[in-house]
Amino acid sequence: MRRSGVRIPLPPHLAWQIPATDSPFHHPKSMKSKTYLIAAAIIAPLVFSLSLAAQTTTKSSSAPPSPTASTSPGKQANRPIPFHGMVSAVDQKNKTFTISGKEATRVFKVTNNTGIMKGAAAGTMKDIADNEEVSGAYWKNPDGTLEAKFVKVGPTEKKTASPAPKASTTPKS
Repeated sequence: MRRSGVRIPLPPHLAWQIPATDSPFHHPKSMKSKTYLIAAAIIAPLVFSLSLAAQTTTKSSSAPPSPTASTSPGKQANRPIPFHGMVSAVDQKNKTFTISGKEATRVFKVTNNTGIMKGAAAGTMKDIADNEEVSGAYWKNPDGTLEAKFVKVGPTEKKTASPAPKASTTPKS
């Protein structure tokens, strides 16, 4: 309490009720809300900039999954598409082979990045021959060509399922 510029001391049990300064902005509730407002003003731009940085990082890192298997630039799909069939034609000079299917004929380009396997061993373009069964995966390039990622020459291995246990034919007593 003030009277003519002289401050009268209050008993300790009442001192907490009167603010220490005469400022109209010095209230415990308004101070707390100002602190939260300042903290929010600092944290919001940080969160926004971090999320923006994370978005740009994921877009630029959507390259092929393995750096050793670098492929032609401008791939449309990150995942190769599987194929299987009989080779109907081979062009060793242009490094291509053709698979004739029921619906369409597809021509696959073999590049330096194409992995070729003949059985369990590594193979070459010379191992791909007419009337040979092949399987593998390819990428479809933006220009429409089909680039083989890997080719397995020879029949595919069929996984043998374990036989189901036979039901007992003996009658139970």
